Amino acid sequence: MGTVLGFDFGLKRIGVAVGNTLLKQAQPLQVISAATNDEKFAEISTLVREWQPDLCVVGLPLHPDGAEHEMTIRCQRFANQLHGRYGVATVLVDERYSSAVIKQQRGEVIDDRAAAIILQQYFDDLSE
Repeated sequence: MGTVLGFDFGLKRIGVAVGNTLLKQAQPLQVISAATNDEKFAEISTLVREWQPDLCVVGLPLHPDGAEHEMTIRCQRFANQLHGRYGVATVLVDERYSSAVIKQQRGEVIDDRAAAIILQQYFDDLSE
């Protein structure tokens, strides 16, 4: 049984979810809203120490037609940083419609729920 952390990367916030390979169920964990990259990675370091994940899953945003855009490259860079800093295997998962399935109130922060959807999609793809 291995722990998996899921990330919905954004420039302002990073949503985080957790799950494990036994139950294959993702749970929202927290939203990181730190101002600087150093502060963001300090919070991520705390999570990595606490949860000791065997894998990190990062949502990969794409245009509806599958084409890459600026955030695609930023998310790929973020995934590479996770792998480089913590030595944890990292997988990218298509997140094109993750936020669209969440009912959101105006101003409500949903990044942790979006991370859970991304992570659940990874688990569901494993089961197929």
